[in-house]
Amino acid sequence: MFITGPEIVKTVTGEEVTFEQLGGANIHNEKSGVAQFLAEDEEDSFWLIRTLLSYLPSNNLESAPAVPFSAEAAPPQAHELDTLIPQDSSKPYDMHEVIKRIFDYGEFFEVACLFAQNLLTGYARLGGKVVGIVANQPKILAGVLDIDASVKGARFVRFCDAFNIPVITLVDVPGYLPGKQQEHMGIIRHGAKLLYAYCEATVPKLTVITRKAYGGAFDVMGSKNVGGDLNIAWPSAEIAVIGAEGAVNILYKREIAQGGKELGKKFVDEYRERFATPYLSAELGYIDDVILPSETRKTLIEFLSVQQNKRVERPARKHGNCPL
Repeated sequence: MFITGPEIVKTVTGEEVTFEQLGGANIHNEKSGVAQFLAEDEEDSFWLIRTLLSYLPSNNLESAPAVPFSAEAAPPQAHELDTLIPQDSSKPYDMHEVIKRIFDYGEFFEVACLFAQNLLTGYARLGGKVVGIVANQPKILAGVLDIDASVKGARFVRFCDAFNIPVITLVDVPGYLPGKQQEHMGIIRHGAKLLYAYCEATVPKLTVITRKAYGGAFDVMGSKNVGGDLNIAWPSAEIAVIGAEGAVNILYKREIAQGGKELGKKFVDEYRERFATPYLSAELGYIDDVILPSETRKTLIEFLSVQQNKRVERPARKHGNCPL
């Protein structure tokens, strides 16, 4: 309809719309997700293309272009990661601040930055090697996964896998976005695309849990359940089926009704301490280690080096059945 233009739209539907409203550059980037980059002008578009190509191999048989590794690449603010996450788990923070304290020179080339902003995708280098980053953004919709974010993440993971680019996932996800609209539009079907993409990807998959990792949304974000090669968590991580408040309201509904909010808060604190701790998850094998945030870069570089020759043998088949 964008190609035929507003006049055809008006004739067919009676809707008054301009070219820009129908499908201009902003609409394609912000609403539909058709485009991943929005350039200010021609010169900026060339810069975007050159930068993108600097992260990609010439074909799927080559490795992404690495650069010489030096100690100068380490972000000087890495130690700030230890105090970056708010103690109150309901308070937001900007995942960009985490990314720039882990990856080489603090650089992050973001893809589709205007679409589904509750999930970040893009490229960076770690120890000189190109990696793809998928990260929940607590600053937008608390980092939940919705339909757009699921499709955005799935496409990016599949692209990285097609060109042998390791995927590093930063997790702070309270779940899938609830609501009638999401259900009617097929959140289960679209959410499964991200699950499928991670399961099918054979590149190294490294996951860092910074804070919340709840239920099915945690599963699809590079967990060991979908073939994650390394899952590490920060001490601030909360790993559970659902959030503490939701679990307590189900488990102790009668007691809270009788004892009031103070009793409810007591149950929430106890639940977090006993069940939502990363140490219990490590004991049960859901994560590999609990580390200090400031150790994240070193840990990822070491494991990425171990995984650089990863090969996965798949059984012979025609193709998978992606939940389109």
